Amino acid sequence: MAGQSEPIRVSREIKVAAADIFRLLTAPARHVELDGSGMVRGTSSTEPVTGVGDVFVMRMYFDPLGHYEMINHVVEYEPDRRIGWEPEPGNGHPGSGGARPGQRWSFELTATGAKTTMVTEIYDCRGVSGELREQIGDGSLWVGSMERTLARLDELCTAAADRKIP
Repeated sequence: MAGQSEPIRVSREIKVAAADIFRLLTAPARHVELDGSGMVRGTSSTEPVTGVGDVFVMRMYFDPLGHYEMINHVVEYEPDRRIGWEPEPGNGHPGSGGARPGQRWSFELTATGAKTTMVTEIYDCRGVSGELREQIGDGSLWVGSMERTLARLDELCTAAADRKIP
């Protein structure tokens, strides 16, 4: 039954200011560099996310589905603190043209110092069908990918900070 699981949360402290991390998270074109799942292949969205209601499209690949797109609807946006989106199946996905399945991906940023931020990636599948939740282990399937995403985010942000690139 939908609504039974708690969101999956994975955190990592990154030695970079929240504003610099947020700037990277709001750039869909950079998500292929961040993705720890290996599924994100690119984007057709070049503009940065600026608020709730924005939409960005990611090109994806998953063995059972092949190539497809996900249309991401921004549903949470608090500058330098939080960004979240709900994906909708797009071109090439068998669920294309249907409703959003009820899952949400978010990043929460909490400053722990002047140039240190606790970054938490959250996957919330409480709104998806029981069948899908079972297939993904109530979201636990994504924990390894989320850990790799945060490690990549750390590497990208700290490398940029070391080079003093905004």
